[in-house]
Amino acid sequence: MNELIVVGGGLAGCEAAWQAANRGFNVSLYEMRPQVMTGAHRTAQLAELVCSNSLGSSLLDRPSGLLKEELRRMGSLLVECADQAALPAGGALAVDRDIFAARVTAAIQNHPNIQVVREEYSYIPNQPAIIATGPLTSPSLVTSIQQLTGEEHLFFYDAIAPVVQAESIDMQIAYRGSRYKVGSDEAGDYINCPMDVDQYHAFVTELVSAERIQLREFENAIRDGVRAGAQQFFEGCLPVEVMAERGHDTLSFGPMRPIGLRGPHRPTHRIHAVLQLRQDDLAGRLYNLVGCQTNLTFPEQRRVFRLVPGLEHAEFARYGQMHRNTFIASPRLLLPTL
Repeated sequence: MNELIVVGGGLAGCEAAWQAANRGFNVSLYEMRPQVMTGAHRTAQLAELVCSNSLGSSLLDRPSGLLKEELRRMGSLLVECADQAALPAGGALAVDRDIFAARVTAAIQNHPNIQVVREEYSYIPNQPAIIATGPLTSPSLVTSIQQLTGEEHLFFYDAIAPVVQAESIDMQIAYRGSRYKVGSDEAGDYINCPMDVDQYHAFVTELVSAERIQLREFENAIRDGVRAGAQQFFEGCLPVEVMAERGHDTLSFGPMRPIGLRGPHRPTHRIHAVLQLRQDDLAGRLYNLVGCQTNLTFPEQRRVFRLVPGLEHAEFARYGQMHRNTFIASPRLLLPTL
């Protein structure tokens, strides 16, 4: 039987191991957790989602929705598990991250052709292998990759959004609604916290001046964005406070745009901006703040986000945080055949 090493038990590594095993390969899947943890993972589960629980659009007229449908028809393990762990999210495929990871882990561990090895793999082997360690690659393996590629300092900072308890959201102010009228709930799958112009500007003023967790190096990479060649990468990973620094109305024209979200409590009241919350677990007890990935200190997160109408008494189940992600300059390193 053909032997294959897959390094990394994240999304790509699990799918690669599954597909290879189904095609007769004897796969050794290396995952360093829980022996070696990262700055963002919380568990030892395979395919743990550390950032957003949304896998993008499910609509077939959108590129990401079409790709997922193609993967579904081709027998993708990840899409199958995502469908089983799906949450109400309008036209998007969002999942209960714990159920999703548990289903992927069980499928991988029960596959007769896959052996899960719980240890760090610190070098690129001289045999058929897939390196799928992703942005949270261990420092030792990063060194090995740099020796192969000749590239250095290829990283960016990724931020995670806070999660709050659903029962702490004031639904006398907040309301349900989906921007594009798509979803399983007739009222809408998102919870929306509306702001008038004064409330929005007060929020942004406090947001940009709030205390942040100090990063030890390369802080300018966050503000300036990460560049490889002439292209700019990972703009979508900027913390919400950095986006707000680019202009007072940046958020109201971006993740907090109010289009299609007129509130039922005051239907004639003009809404200047909306902070949306998306369900984060199957029980509906947790909601994450959409587009509010942040590097603020924990006390400042409580103070600033409680300025948003409807979140005055929000209880935080998880605070936002930032972590360093590693990548390779694929356009320079990959062959046309990939």
